[in-house]
Amino acid sequence: MPKLTVHDTASQATTVEVDEGKRLVLAVEQAGVHIGHRCGGKARCTTCRVAFERGEPGVMTRAEHDKLLEKGLLGQVRLSCQIRCTHDMTLRPLMTLESEGWSDTGPAPDPRVQPAAEVFPKEAFEQLQD
Repeated sequence: MPKLTVHDTASQATTVEVDEGKRLVLAVEQAGVHIGHRCGGKARCTTCRVAFERGEPGVMTRAEHDKLLEKGLLGQVRLSCQIRCTHDMTLRPLMTLESEGWSDTGPAPDPRVQPAAEVFPKEAFEQLQD
């Protein structure tokens, strides 16, 4: 089982074991962090963004790439709604219920990556930009 270490906004670290293939946004919630997912985990809002300290996946969905490019965030953060837990990771969520003052984190994300995931090596997207 992959281990996920989440540093919350109070600099506290929580490590949990998560099921192989679980959506990262749901795994962060499993770690007790109220990460944002205002669009319901469909790669539309970027409130589930995370900064990786270790274990950033080498693949990316087209939806994640396109949304991060649109928002000027490509290469800076990743969208936890578009990532599956396949190995150990350490990260920091950037938008939480507490940091943003929301009344809720958003609609519950589906266990499956939405929209249907087209996964590519990150380098493939870099070649498209050249």
